[in-house]
Amino acid sequence: MALLPAMLFALVPNARGQALKDTLQEFQLKQKKQPYISEDIRLQAFSSGQKVVTIDSTVLQQYQLQQLSNLLAQQTNVFIKSYGLNGLATLNIRGSSAAQSQVLWNGVPINNAALGMADVSLLPVSLMDKVHLVYGSSSALWGSGNVGGALLLESETPSFERKGGYSLAAGMGSFGQYQVAGKLGLSSRKWSATTNVFTQTARNNFSYENDFGETVTTANAQLKGLALQQQLAYKIDEKNQVRLAAWYQLYNREIPAALFESYSVKKREDASLRLLLDWNRKAGSSQTYVKAAFLKDRMHYQDAATFQDFGNNVYQYFIEAGWSRKWQQRHQLLLFAPVQLSWMRQDNKANAQNKIAVAAAYHYNDLTERFDGSITLRAEQIDANTVLTPGIGASYAFTRSFSLRANVQRTYRAPTLNELYYQPGGNPDLKPEQGWNEELGYKARGKLLDKVAIVHEVSIYNRTIDDWILWLGGAIWTPHNIASVHSRGLEVENLFSYPYRRWQFHLGINGSYTRATTVSSYLPNDGSIGKQIPYTPRFAAQMNAGFTVASFYLNVNETVTGIRYVNTDETDGIDPYHLTNIQLSYNLKWSEKHLFFSAQVNNLFNKRYEVVKSRPMPGINWLLCLQWQGAF
Repeated sequence: MALLPAMLFALVPNARGQALKDTLQEFQLKQKKQPYISEDIRLQAFSSGQKVVTIDSTVLQQYQLQQLSNLLAQQTNVFIKSYGLNGLATLNIRGSSAAQSQVLWNGVPINNAALGMADVSLLPVSLMDKVHLVYGSSSALWGSGNVGGALLLESETPSFERKGGYSLAAGMGSFGQYQVAGKLGLSSRKWSATTNVFTQTARNNFSYENDFGETVTTANAQLKGLALQQQLAYKIDEKNQVRLAAWYQLYNREIPAALFESYSVKKREDASLRLLLDWNRKAGSSQTYVKAAFLKDRMHYQDAATFQDFGNNVYQYFIEAGWSRKWQQRHQLLLFAPVQLSWMRQDNKANAQNKIAVAAAYHYNDLTERFDGSITLRAEQIDANTVLTPGIGASYAFTRSFSLRANVQRTYRAPTLNELYYQPGGNPDLKPEQGWNEELGYKARGKLLDKVAIVHEVSIYNRTIDDWILWLGGAIWTPHNIASVHSRGLEVENLFSYPYRRWQFHLGINGSYTRATTVSSYLPNDGSIGKQIPYTPRFAAQMNAGFTVASFYLNVNETVTGIRYVNTDETDGIDPYHLTNIQLSYNLKWSEKHLFFSAQVNNLFNKRYEVVKSRPMPGINWLLCLQWQGAF
């Protein structure tokens, strides 16, 4: 009966929410034990007590011709702040700002160093072999700036076997969408090579009603994108291997008019180059690694109507060396030292930010698989400032069906290059954001009537950040420290599974409640005290219901997102919205070949809604995908 109140919470219609962990991982509730969910040792062994979600490969395949922004918005409890088709899309994890979450690719931070954030609408799912979400702060492991959580992207683990494989997928959909994705892999006992290609075009010509009461078709909304990823690995001997990975992409996006605009001729070009070289040595119970990366992000914005034409180039060097050792099967120690050098060029001026850190992590388990704990500590120097970010977490399994976890982490985020130096508007007097994050959660498993399997999970979190940075202004926006923000919330996740002959039925019902309010302010007569931080939905809910039979899969996805206030005093907000999405697929297999068909319908009932104020979102739309896979 103890489970009933939390389960009822998730069923309440006003609990407007977001998708949840078990929905992503196993609709059929098969308890697959995966001892190595990640190649990153920090995630694998030193994230005790934290909520970690690994998105299942079947979900990645369903969304392979889409961007991560679409997948995360529909299938996780992360709020995606989307400015509409062709617009920026950023992460809001548990009421954090876009700059308070880290995105890492093979352990390398890829947030734009000037903005401090990553545009997840520019991250194609087809390039990702593994996707993990780490909820809550973990600055000691993933670096300062990781206040709300971390999105970890991983390339395919090199396979040193004599084999080869290929995949080709093509898709088409509403509003002139066309996508093509290809993958080729070859390996031997010494070499492994993988090539990924993704390209897409779209007209994005959907209809909507603007603020003048006119029904118009979106103009100036074309999209063209190309992404290439190459990985080459060499096995030196049984203990040592090296890998070179390169990721280049170019997106040209026309930016359509907002609801208050009669037309738009805005354009934006985004180009990124990411190069990574790493060496890994495993010898007995110890592991040593070194990785070095170079990243360049270029943005060019044009608006012929206002004679605006500007751009900036952002560069990063990232180097990290680490060593770990395990002894007596119960103890493990990790020592690592990351160095991140970043600078941006704007109007022939260069501004830089340097981060140098040393970190240690210790992990312990009691061999009975009941207790699992870790302690982490990072000392980081950011330009002239030095900060310590400790953390501690643990989990304990009381029985096979019930476990409890908890963690406490210190948080810290230095102002970004844009916040400090952007002209006009930068504020060089900004203070860093800092505070503490606490989390407590439990998971219970069981069965009803010996047939219906249940997974029930609850997470409670609390975070206080001092000197929170928020952009304010009119014609010229400037970032300010608004003093203290208190974020706290509850997430409830329920997954039911029922097998009947060849059929497997699933039902996931989840709810979340987030309060992120200003506690104190440096601004005189500030009306934000006690009010919700802009663009943080207080309530959210999600349901996934469907079945699998033979090679056929059907899922109905319902998402409800609560009101988002667009200013600090809650005097202006955007209406809640409820969307219905349908995913279905069929996988035909013979020999070593696969023919995969999928279809998706979004916004089935053609609801009019906005995620960001005055940025219209499309009505009902569809996407078809056909994929051919084989081996040789």
